[in-house]
Amino acid sequence: MSRAPLRISFFGGGTDYPEYFLEHGGAVLGSAINKYSYVTANTFWSKLFDYKIRVSYSTVELVKKISEIKHPVVREALRLLGIKGDIELHNVADLPAFSGLGSSSTFTVSLLQALHAFKGERISGLQLAYEAIHLERNILKESVGCQDQTFAAVGGFNLIEFVKEDQIFVHRVPITPQRLYELEQYLILFFTNIKRRASVIAESQIKRVKKNKDTLKEMRQMVDIGFKILTTMTPIEEFGLLLHKAWQAKRTLASSVSNPHIDKMYASALEAGAIGGKITGAGGGGFMLLFVPPEKRIAVKRAFADYQEIPISLNAEGASVII
Repeated sequence: MSRAPLRISFFGGGTDYPEYFLEHGGAVLGSAINKYSYVTANTFWSKLFDYKIRVSYSTVELVKKISEIKHPVVREALRLLGIKGDIELHNVADLPAFSGLGSSSTFTVSLLQALHAFKGERISGLQLAYEAIHLERNILKESVGCQDQTFAAVGGFNLIEFVKEDQIFVHRVPITPQRLYELEQYLILFFTNIKRRASVIAESQIKRVKKNKDTLKEMRQMVDIGFKILTTMTPIEEFGLLLHKAWQAKRTLASSVSNPHIDKMYASALEAGAIGGKITGAGGGGFMLLFVPPEKRIAVKRAFADYQEIPISLNAEGASVII
């Protein structure tokens, strides 16, 4: 069984699309979290059955050949690694898909890790990220960035720089355990009750890359500011204020990033005592991350009583084979 972590991106999201970083350079500051996508890959004795491949996720597929598989990522991952049959795959996850935590790419990474293990192969974290990016962007032609695959593959709390799709630099944030604990005490994650496909929102943002160039440049600069806040004696509240500034900038990237429901939620959070926050991922729904002083947590949780809170820890381990 393999597992790969979901992620939270604090700053720089949007600059991880090749449509932007190939010309201007991109970077994100974020962390893998302790919520995972799991994939098991077992040998399947197909001669005992009338099918050769069994794939189980939210549905079950029983097929005789790869071309019959409906799940595009599974189908193309098997082709990419040259596996033709006699395999059973099963996927479960801690959190639902289409929630803004990189779940789709995390599944891709976990699946590829499981398939390599199935073949008896070892692969480095960064090479795993490159392979997932190639599968999603070049083979499946999906409108995705490059941060989700990287966080899922390498894990950790990182500043990640993007030069090319196969030239990514991962810088571990030298944050002390005490500072990390302090940051975690200010973070609360709530589900907005809205599921959406990130690729749809991403497409609208990609079309506006040239128009959003100055805003994206500003968001890239926030990566370095956030890094400095975390690694110096700067009051941690400055991180929350920067999150608020980043969210205001992100909302201008496309009309689909926010909506009246999200705006109302965020306004309620600020009124209850939150310093800042954002919608995770491309926007439009999924999870809302809030930066809340410890003494205001109860008030914010009371204001969000109708929304599911998800406890998280940062700096989670990257993709690995656990069984």
